[in-house]
Amino acid sequence: MQHYGTDKVGWLFAPIVLLWFLLIGGIGMFNIWKYDSSVLRAFSPLYIIRYLRRGGKTGWTSLGGIMLSITGTEALFADLSHFPVPAVQLAFTVIVFPCLLLAYSGQAAYLMKNKEHVVDAFYRSIPASIYWPVFIVATLAAVVASQATISATFSIIKQAHAHGCFPRVKVVHTSKQFLGQIYIPDINWILMVLCIAVTAGFKNKSQIGNAYGTAVVIVMLVTTLLMSLIMLLVWHCHWIVVLIFTILSLIVECTYFSAVLFKVDQGGWVPLVIAAAFLLIMYVWHYGSLKRYEFEMHSKVSMAWILGLGPSLGLVRVPGIGLVYTELASGVPHIFSHFITNLPAIHSVVVFVCVKYLPVYTVPEDERFLVKRIGPKNFHLFRCVARYGYKDLHKKDEDFEKKLFDKLFTFVRLESMMEGCSDSDEYSLSGGIQTERSRDHVLRETAISVDLTISSVDSNSNSIVQVASPCLTVVANNTILSSGQTSNHTEVDELEFLNTCKDAGVVHILGNTIVRARRNSKFYKKIAVDYIYAFLRKICRENSVIFNVPHESLLNVGQVFYV
Repeated sequence: MQHYGTDKVGWLFAPIVLLWFLLIGGIGMFNIWKYDSSVLRAFSPLYIIRYLRRGGKTGWTSLGGIMLSITGTEALFADLSHFPVPAVQLAFTVIVFPCLLLAYSGQAAYLMKNKEHVVDAFYRSIPASIYWPVFIVATLAAVVASQATISATFSIIKQAHAHGCFPRVKVVHTSKQFLGQIYIPDINWILMVLCIAVTAGFKNKSQIGNAYGTAVVIVMLVTTLLMSLIMLLVWHCHWIVVLIFTILSLIVECTYFSAVLFKVDQGGWVPLVIAAAFLLIMYVWHYGSLKRYEFEMHSKVSMAWILGLGPSLGLVRVPGIGLVYTELASGVPHIFSHFITNLPAIHSVVVFVCVKYLPVYTVPEDERFLVKRIGPKNFHLFRCVARYGYKDLHKKDEDFEKKLFDKLFTFVRLESMMEGCSDSDEYSLSGGIQTERSRDHVLRETAISVDLTISSVDSNSNSIVQVASPCLTVVANNTILSSGQTSNHTEVDELEFLNTCKDAGVVHILGNTIVRARRNSKFYKKIAVDYIYAFLRKICRENSVIFNVPHESLLNVGQVFYV
């Protein structure tokens, strides 16, 4: 049900969870009133001090077995991207925390009079008249309880993917209002398999409790340390305040952590093994992806090299249009030089296509493409930056080629129009188009950053022109007609040339940089790069799937990079 989104799942599960908390809170109040109200004195910290002093090492290590009672609270902080902060604060303060205190206090009061029922205290403490309704709600709540952890896992994986620390996976955004409400099918299946394996593998619930306890305490420690850095570097809190917060938090957490260490061999090793496996995957993927990106950035082809080849690029220019997909929004990728160095021909028109996904819900059609010419006109080299929001599914954009070529033709018309205008008219038109088209704040910032990046690299070409809507195109055509016959003739010739090349055929060229370890590398580096990273690259989503490239028009150009 996760693919319906957190909103819809929350509306379905929220009544069950609310009813569950009200039931256990009410049962707890009933047991406190009926059996022993003196258990409320346990809220005093004096009793835990006496317990530890009386129990010694046994009492201290027993703290590691009670962590199951607070598992799930750490997921509240990871769920902040799914819900507003006040909603989490209100739910925890008003409902969750008081009901849990009442429930555990009620069980303690029941055990004061029924010590022989310690193994099954919860169900034994339920009044007989409401036993079966509570049992049904408890069963449903056990299913619902996994929602917080699942949602938190989706958020963490998405953030790791955004930082280049996790392989490419399919991320489905399920909400217009909240960017963080997502669904990751692959991770959902992995969680299901891990849950079944853990449930089947453990022999009793105490081992599951130890596994959960180890994970929760480590999460708390990491959260406290990261919170200290946030308070210092982001919030700029006084160092004394940060020191007091860190010390008080670590006193409690290190106490539980030291107790949990004695439970590692009793089930606590499971989260450590899972965490180590994910750490290895994330580190290897980040290392390989970083080296590959550095290679592509440092190996970009200079404009001087392209201009030195001449209009034919030193090759035979065959009829057709080649769409070269690249992750670089500026410069000519190295895969292009690798292609023309090893093959004797290239298409008459080459368009470097860069697909960027912006942190907005959708990008309007008339603001989606940024088109630019690379080099002189007779080189017939262009760049197109296609921008998509997280809800714009590029793979379902069946008319992507048609839209791209329409904007390319519009760019040629606008370029010819600007050549026929004076300097002041040219600046006014370009600025007017970009100002009128930049309504959204995020789109405006992204467009400016991409424009500046591309313009700084390709200084020999014209300014980026954001393609206009049809009404602006009509105005542009009228301006071109009045700007002179020379410009009009050049425009018509180039448009006819582009149409001829389009009719000749379109080929999608994808670069595939393979990372390999050097022969003199150490064995662990060879295992990490040649086997683990290569395996992750093989099973993750291919660029041809992401870009929805037709198989019959696909051309993969591979190159090997040694690290």
